[in-house]
Amino acid sequence: MPFERVPFGAFLMGSDSGQDDERPVHRVHVDAFDASIHPVTRAEYRAFLDATRHPEPRDWQHPAFAGDDLPVVGVSWHDATAYCAWRATQGSAERLPSEAEWERAARGNREGAAFPSGDQIPGWIPDAGRGPLAAPWRVTLGEPNDFGLYGIAANIHEWCADWHDRGYYAIAPSHNPRGPDGGVRRASRGGSWRHAVTISRCAARSKIDPSFRYTDYGFRTVRSV
Repeated sequence: MPFERVPFGAFLMGSDSGQDDERPVHRVHVDAFDASIHPVTRAEYRAFLDATRHPEPRDWQHPAFAGDDLPVVGVSWHDATAYCAWRATQGSAERLPSEAEWERAARGNREGAAFPSGDQIPGWIPDAGRGPLAAPWRVTLGEPNDFGLYGIAANIHEWCADWHDRGYYAIAPSHNPRGPDGGVRRASRGGSWRHAVTISRCAARSKIDPSFRYTDYGFRTVRSV
């Protein structure tokens, strides 16, 4: 999996025009980190399954999800963190991004823009962003964002490390926030091939039980530097 460096920087996290849990907008400083250029693929996840005998994702055998260059889906938060732990044993200390890291990576140098490419849905998104589609698209489709990342905010929901708390932004630290100490649902970011619009705003937040295995949920990994 290739990685790209997301440099140290500050950005305005959240949105005044989104859901309640996206407010208040607040400036966040995030240390540099490396982000995988695309979500973990079926081929990459298969190596993990073969090595560890970890349970297969939901609908792993379904033809719609069978391409090696498709994002792995049907994985829980626990599955994603188990993959990261295995990668560490292979010499690559990978982890899930915090929500702040994810939003920093998605926004690139476009502070305040709705999407990673600007305020309009990019032209390469299948069917102009109209969904639902029959299946997710390959991870390298389209153009990378300012930090060289493909598909971020579109195609699948991507698990984040944080617990979700709708009021966290009001009390979050300004440097490297990691989310609350506990909760019920884990945070995720990004759009979904199963939704009416298949790309999400950079600031939009999602949250589900960490044990759920939905077929529009996958993940990308990051590494501390």
